[in-house]
Amino acid sequence: MNEIKICVIGLGYVGLPLARLFSTKYRTVGFDMNQSRVDALMAGHDATLEVSDELLQSALANGFTCTADIEKIRDCNFYVVAVPTPVDENNNPDLTPLYSASTTVGKVISRGDIVVYESTVYPGVTEDECIPVVEKVSGLKFNEDFFAGYSPERINPGDKLHTVEKIKKVTSGSTLEIGKKVNEVYASVILAGTHLAPTIKVAEAAKVIENSQRDINIAFVNELSKIFTKMNIDTLDVLEAASTKWNFLPFKPGLVGGHCIGVDPYYLAQCAQRYGYNPEIILAGRRMNDGMGEYVATQVVKLMLKKGIQVLDSNILILGFTFKENCPDVRNTKIVDIYRALQEYNAHITVYDPWANPVIAKYEYGIDITNELPADKFDTAIMAVAHDEFKPLDVVSMLNKQHIIYDVKGIMDRELVDGKL
Repeated sequence: MNEIKICVIGLGYVGLPLARLFSTKYRTVGFDMNQSRVDALMAGHDATLEVSDELLQSALANGFTCTADIEKIRDCNFYVVAVPTPVDENNNPDLTPLYSASTTVGKVISRGDIVVYESTVYPGVTEDECIPVVEKVSGLKFNEDFFAGYSPERINPGDKLHTVEKIKKVTSGSTLEIGKKVNEVYASVILAGTHLAPTIKVAEAAKVIENSQRDINIAFVNELSKIFTKMNIDTLDVLEAASTKWNFLPFKPGLVGGHCIGVDPYYLAQCAQRYGYNPEIILAGRRMNDGMGEYVATQVVKLMLKKGIQVLDSNILILGFTFKENCPDVRNTKIVDIYRALQEYNAHITVYDPWANPVIAKYEYGIDITNELPADKFDTAIMAVAHDEFKPLDVVSMLNKQHIIYDVKGIMDRELVDGKL
């Protein structure tokens, strides 16, 4: 390839920051099938807030462009696929977005071109699932007419410190030469440097274990929280004491949602099962973390009953709906589990989140949320997400004299809190 022209397919939390970064060095086009998303980006605003309006508008002024028209990406020669890889209702990997993106690539790829996948997958998906689609649609032969790579995304939504260029990037290629070429392209824009893995499968495996490891560690402290709650011991006090040892890992209990940590272990588990191994620790961690929303709701109900607060027809305020703090992302949010568990008691639930989009929340989950601080008085408040806006909030003033405060995130004054993880 003489002059590299990059196309990033999928302009979400991962694709847009990457495309914007590439555009500082190469001619870059962002492709997304959602025309309204493209229109908003071309107008200079990113609703995910991963790329500031200033950065986006600067990139657009310097030649970066976004499109939903496949004809406008036909002259690219370095395609990067950054589409979601969710799980279905049975927690089985859903590769539909990857198949669709691979079909798109197959329609436009030419001889000598490279396609790099960034989506989280289990080892083998790039070469065994995606590339055959590109071959079939394009009529080209893999590793003769076109080539592939895999460079797992490491975007942390809402994190303005560890942005894409500041996170070390794992790269790989379908041949030794292509691996070096893929690594070169990424290394030219990633300030933190790169690590060239020996094969695509190694790079895929590295990605899927990163978040599986975090999931298991969080599951462990979630279990500790359950144990210490029964013993009337403050879990955070225990963790603070234990963390004085130099090699103690500083994980905290909490709800595990989002598009990575709560999803990736299922990809690894299914892969293991395909090879005849039934994973125990991985799935045990998932069961623990998937049950924490219902556990929080149960603890809240117990605390209300102990204080003589009638749960039936009570007014409960949930502070936060996104899957993590200071971020509008509601994908796989576990606040939904708290909400639905409390609904079974016929409680009246108000969800306040200044970050979340009420339209998306209603469409995805059928739940009404508000961006405005409620004026009503509540029997119970659940601090579910640690948004900066919540830290100075006078929660007690929003509650009836007899009330319960449950702090999922451990950000409130402990003297005000009746229960926490």
